[in-house]
Amino acid sequence: MTKKLWFQVGTAILLTLLIIFMFMKVKSLFSPIVIIGQTIFMPLLIGGVLFYLSQPLQKWLESRKFPRWASILSVFIAIGLLGWGFYALVGPPLTKQVNLLVKNTPEIVKEIEDFTTYTLSQKERIPEIPESLKKTIDGAIAKIDTIAVAAGGLLIKFIQNVFQGVFLLVLVPFFLVYMLKDHERFAPFVAQFFKGDKKIWIRKTLADIDDTLRAYIQGQLFVSFLVGLMLFTGYFAIGLEYALLLALFGMIMNVIPFLGPYIALVPALIMALIQEPKLAIYVAIIMLVSQQIESNFITPNVMGKSLDIHPLTVITIILAGGNIAGLWGIILGVPTYAIVKSILKNIYAQREEIKDTATKSV
Repeated sequence: MTKKLWFQVGTAILLTLLIIFMFMKVKSLFSPIVIIGQTIFMPLLIGGVLFYLSQPLQKWLESRKFPRWASILSVFIAIGLLGWGFYALVGPPLTKQVNLLVKNTPEIVKEIEDFTTYTLSQKERIPEIPESLKKTIDGAIAKIDTIAVAAGGLLIKFIQNVFQGVFLLVLVPFFLVYMLKDHERFAPFVAQFFKGDKKIWIRKTLADIDDTLRAYIQGQLFVSFLVGLMLFTGYFAIGLEYALLLALFGMIMNVIPFLGPYIALVPALIMALIQEPKLAIYVAIIMLVSQQIESNFITPNVMGKSLDIHPLTVITIILAGGNIAGLWGIILGVPTYAIVKSILKNIYAQREEIKDTATKSV
């Protein structure tokens, strides 16, 4: 019975749950490790993203006989030039729009409250609306009021977090340097603790994880950039206020698979309704067109079938990740699932290989 697959899987699940239970009982002993992990998490994450974005340039330079130190220096120069160019091109108008938004936040909140009051008064004049729908509208209006009042505070908190994050970014170059310098040594370092077929399997699994992360990060960020560019072009064409800021927000939210575009649509619709109600229709059309272009043309050609995850699975992962780890769970849920999927596929392939070998020997 111990050789049955269901018994082995069940035993592994029970042992995993037991380990998690024991960890929760003694988690206070690991608090220093958790604090260190939280401190280096953001710089390590940003350094990893920059590593995968800059790795193609490094490989190209080294294929042209650049030594490792020269390729790393060239990567940093390229990042610096791109950062300077982005700031020179986008920085002044973006700063102007952020300052204007902060200045106009009380007025925007008042506009939302006035719109809420007007909607409520109009609702009372339409008796044919079912009572259940009226209750739903009342609940939605109450939530809008709460969100509007909290919007100013959230905006200020976001700006404060940005300034705090600047200090953490000092660590990013150090992580990036060592990733660019020693990335080939990671897989051999891990594999050295194994022998024979296990060593080969470890190397292959790490290579698959590396390919998965590279495809996801490079593809997702490039797709998000193109979506942000389309949104800015559309918002600017219809004369929407804060077009650059809203397009940048849409680009960032597009990193969240499936749900990101709908989150990005909300502030754009609110700004359009405040500026001129008919602009909300144009905003919705722009978002719809950009998402159709992204999902039908850009993503299939940029990312292809690299992850091969069903949309329903993506939604489930996002909801579960949000409940477990908040915003970071939403952002990192899909790539984490893709990594786990790569590991499990390699485990399954190894089991099938062992089974075939045993069958042939018999």
